[in-house]
Amino acid sequence: MLNLKNTYRLLFFFFVMLQSCGAYFNQPMATSAARIGENTSKNRLSKGLQPVNPIMVGVYKFRDQTGQYKASETGGSWSTAVTQGGTSILLKSLADSKFFTPVERENVSNLLNERQIIRSTRKQYANDKKDKTTSIPPLLFAGIILEGGVVSYDTNIISGGSGLRYFGAGVSNQYREDRITIYLRAVSTLNGEILKNVYVSKTILSQGVSANLYRYVALKRLLEVETGYTTNEPNQLAVKEAIDKAVELLIVEGTIEGIWKVKGGETVVRLLKEKYDIELKQAKSTILLNRRLSDRRGMTALNLTVGSTSVSNDLPSPEFALSANASFKLYLKKIPLSLQIGLGYQELKNTNVFYEKFATVDVNLSYELLQFEKISPFIYAGVGTITKIDGQMPHFKGQYGLGLEYFVSPKIGLLVFGEQNLYFSDELEEIIHGTNDDYYWKFGAGINIYFGKPYKRVNAVLFD
Repeated sequence: MLNLKNTYRLLFFFFVMLQSCGAYFNQPMATSAARIGENTSKNRLSKGLQPVNPIMVGVYKFRDQTGQYKASETGGSWSTAVTQGGTSILLKSLADSKFFTPVERENVSNLLNERQIIRSTRKQYANDKKDKTTSIPPLLFAGIILEGGVVSYDTNIISGGSGLRYFGAGVSNQYREDRITIYLRAVSTLNGEILKNVYVSKTILSQGVSANLYRYVALKRLLEVETGYTTNEPNQLAVKEAIDKAVELLIVEGTIEGIWKVKGGETVVRLLKEKYDIELKQAKSTILLNRRLSDRRGMTALNLTVGSTSVSNDLPSPEFALSANASFKLYLKKIPLSLQIGLGYQELKNTNVFYEKFATVDVNLSYELLQFEKISPFIYAGVGTITKIDGQMPHFKGQYGLGLEYFVSPKIGLLVFGEQNLYFSDELEEIIHGTNDDYYWKFGAGINIYFGKPYKRVNAVLFD
């Protein structure tokens, strides 16, 4: 059989092999040919919308307004953190939307110069041929001008990692997330009114995974093995995706508010609004760091748990024994606290010397740390009584604990917990020895079934 040391070596070797495969498959083995650029807008709400009349738009500039330079660990860098080609990206997104018809405005002076050359050439040709046709078609004018830009590039909004090293063998994982924010507004060329202003943000993820081994295999012979890979989401694609989303919002919100007229009339607008309301609700419930908030809990709940106990008393060899509880939870309004009243069955056991069954009554006050998220830690404390099943007079006790709840649906939560029960006496097993009071631990899992109207968020915040 494998001993513990060999088991560790085998597991580490297996992990290194997996990391090596990851490094190999992520390693470019040859140069690649040019290809069509990535499509970042696959599922647009505005897909299929057609305006009644083509909407001519002009973009004079849509550039980096952050003024930031790319971070460098070796010193100053004159490279900008954000692409300076925002105007080109926006024009491409407008054309791809099939909703707007963009006209050239960024380098309109070049266009005017070229038109002047055409006019002069035609004039000269007309004089030679005695033809008076020297005019050229007028430029298209834009009814809408799009303004805005990239207003922020926040680096390291969240970073971290994990690792393990044992006798020269180690593995590690690191990650970092940045965030880019853009604003886009539509301005009427008729009177300068800002018709619509939208705001979009996009995160940029960087990850690195590595494994290494440093071990002396013989005298003066050191074995070194390293493997790993790093992935960085391209900033340009993040900017493109954010601009695509801004154009989509401009179309959708403008259509819903009646700024743009689309084919299909009110039926199309109503269906579009239903889809948009769903996405808007999700956006409002998502805060910084992509944390998703939701009114998941009812104001009352039934709590059922099972688990095991481990007693600490004056007798040797404690054993794990059965525990079961049922309780009723009532949430307090506008405060993330709940009052919990429950009945329980506990068995406490020491091998061959002590075994007793108890009934408990507990009253706890519980606090959910992330009460609107899918995974919510909680802590609780309270008082209660513990009574032998044979009818002995109840004894006062206190308890406190912590746990973690995971919501499989807005009304159903699965939980695990750990709890310490303090007996405040040395007579739990009817033996008094020493000065320390008896107590027991309780560990278990259970389910919360919620009823009634959901517990409402009062204010949406960036950080709880």
